[in-house]
Amino acid sequence: MQALWMVLGAFFFATMALGIKVASGSFSTFELVFYRGVVSVIFMTLVMRARGTPLKTPVPLMHAWRSIIGVLSLGSWFYAIAHLPLATAMTLNYMSGVWVAAFIVGGAVMYGKAERQGPLMATVMAGFAGVVMMLRPTLDQNQLFAGLIGLLSGMGAALAYMQVTALGKVGEPEGRTVFYFSIGTAVVGSVGVAFTGLTAWSTASWQATAWLVPIGVLASLGQWCMTRAYSRGSTLLVANLQYSGIVFAAIYSLVLFGDQIPLLGWAGISLIVASGLVATVLRTRALPNTPAEEH
Repeated sequence: MQALWMVLGAFFFATMALGIKVASGSFSTFELVFYRGVVSVIFMTLVMRARGTPLKTPVPLMHAWRSIIGVLSLGSWFYAIAHLPLATAMTLNYMSGVWVAAFIVGGAVMYGKAERQGPLMATVMAGFAGVVMMLRPTLDQNQLFAGLIGLLSGMGAALAYMQVTALGKVGEPEGRTVFYFSIGTAVVGSVGVAFTGLTAWSTASWQATAWLVPIGVLASLGQWCMTRAYSRGSTLLVANLQYSGIVFAAIYSLVLFGDQIPLLGWAGISLIVASGLVATVLRTRALPNTPAEEH
């Protein structure tokens, strides 16, 4: 199923988040957005040339809107990762699945088809409950502003995903969608660093510097997989499967940092996996398309 591309994309995004956490110790949010964008533009240009996909698009305004909301969401997430506990930042960003479900159900109500979305909506909510059980997010009083930014990153991501779905429905190749988003990321990042400046290479740690290129490549691969999933798969199913990124992040914490996962965390992992499996089964039983998937 095309929606399963989201699982691979979630793996790339979780790996990218690990790199952002390390790199944020030496580089600002705008710098990370800038370097991520530049590396991704170069990488995607090479990929597009190799695949023979033209860069010219018949829907530039759709790409512009996707880039604007996507870059704002990305910058907000980077800020949240740098200023909040990683678990809290990840939880707030992964609320995008809940926002997607809310948008879908809202559209279904308008079309008089809300009852069709109930089972998949339930799996999305169950998956997010598993995320909360795993991460057990905390927020201190002095982190309220960063928490708000993190919440907005999730809402912005949901809007960006819906726009990706729309681009897929008009026939835009996934690579082209990722390419134009990368340009938007690089432009916004360059504007930001024009005001904040660039960190001197001599003052940055070698670990942070070493992650700059992988962050861009991983972001491109994750965006490609996510774009294919949202363009060709069931929107609510993809929203559910993106929670698998939290499972990958937990595995990184366990293997690389020796963090222990409590019983509640394992229960959360089980709930995420179970909700994804149930959602997949529901979809394979020919559940009617969501409004976002109809022409």
